[in-house]
Amino acid sequence: VPHFFLTTEVDMGRALELRADLNARFADGKIGVTDLLLKATAEALNRHPAVNASWEGDAIRYHGAVHLGIAVALDEGLITPVLRDAGRKGLRQISVEARDLIARARARKLAPEEYQGGTFSVSNLGMFEIDQFTAIINPPEAGILAIGQTVEKPVAVDGKVVVRRRMRVTMSCDHRVIDGATGAAFLGAFKAMLENPLEMIL
Repeated sequence: VPHFFLTTEVDMGRALELRADLNARFADGKIGVTDLLLKATAEALNRHPAVNASWEGDAIRYHGAVHLGIAVALDEGLITPVLRDAGRKGLRQISVEARDLIARARARKLAPEEYQGGTFSVSNLGMFEIDQFTAIINPPEAGILAIGQTVEKPVAVDGKVVVRRRMRVTMSCDHRVIDGATGAAFLGAFKAMLENPLEMIL
């Protein structure tokens, strides 16, 4: 797969505040950071369907539905359970289904069809205090997001230095399907969703 990579940095302040507010309001099932990332990915794919595609033989296949692969580390390797129709689901439904898939993946209780048929994947290593990495595309998918940890760092805002919670994201792209401008537009939409998170839950 001819890979190329795009990296951006996301201000996670508003997304984390929204998560805290939702978790304070709803006691049944907490929203995790990964849930926000999955929702933002699904919405960005809805807006940029050219990224939700596969290279098949000598042609590009565009998918009508967003099926998100969630990379889960096991002792013997990596497995990627698939969250079906993520582009049509709300944040809370994504949270419930992702939690179930991840738990059953770790318990080795997934059916084969539950880790096949993804159209795009997300790998989050933030909980391991990794700042930035690149992920390998899972064919026939054309892209994967590699998510680093959220850290407090000084940034310049309107000429002043302030401390913000920032997260680095690297997108691996199959250049046969996604060109630089298309990948950049998708990654920009992903960033915008997290920096203005009401957009992705309304």
